Amino acid sequence: MRWKGALSRSMGTTKREQPPIITDGLVVRAFNGVGEADRFVTVLTRDRGLLRAAARGARRIKSKNGAATQLLCYSRFRFIPGRDMYIVEDAQPIEVFFELRSDIEKTALAQYFCELATALCAADEPQEEALRLLLNALHLLGTGARDPLLLKATAEWRLLSLAGYMPDVAACARCGKTDGNMGFSAVDGRIFCADCRRDGALLPLPAGAVAAVRHVVSCDLARLFSFALPKETAAAFAAAAEQFLKAQLQRSFKTLDFYHELGGTAP
Repeated sequence: MRWKGALSRSMGTTKREQPPIITDGLVVRAFNGVGEADRFVTVLTRDRGLLRAAARGARRIKSKNGAATQLLCYSRFRFIPGRDMYIVEDAQPIEVFFELRSDIEKTALAQYFCELATALCAADEPQEEALRLLLNALHLLGTGARDPLLLKATAEWRLLSLAGYMPDVAACARCGKTDGNMGFSAVDGRIFCADCRRDGALLPLPAGAVAAVRHVVSCDLARLFSFALPKETAAAFAAAAEQFLKAQLQRSFKTLDFYHELGGTAP
């Protein structure tokens, strides 16, 4: 993997003629260079989307950028353009989400949110809504203000929609019926009423879960997490979200598997 090469190659020639980039962002991926004191990060930024960068000496105890470049840290960054990636010239932590780090299940779910972001968010274009969504989800997860099952599913539905995978849940795909219990196709993202269901592989989606999906994929971000569901309805809502995600992206997520292994809320 190119990132594991010597940091000096990526940092040796910085494009000093280009102005530095000053922006805030959430570290959604971080790993160490081989045998070095440096750290490589992927940062979800408000105005430039996913941005890859190298932080010189960030693993040293006295590094000024050590805390701010850790995974799950929301920081204010000053980046310098480099040859292969950006260079972290300075980073100041804004929010480190301490409450997440003392609970292994919360940490695992937070890391899954980060892996989702790296899979669904774009580079070199604004990602303000995705960043705000993740920051709100991490805050609510850390404080325990929302059910983790609903937080997870809501983040999945909304991030998929922002990335262009919005499900079509306005009405039954065959007859146009809009109310009542539905069956959901994770493959094509459509719903079917009881009279039109012909595929035994459809996931059950009660009326309350249908309403929740409609809310999540289209509401203002400020109202995204402002709902609750009965236990069985929430389970159906979450199961459909996870299956839709897997069907659309055709990939697995190690952080999700680990979260479920820990006994985290499974649909």
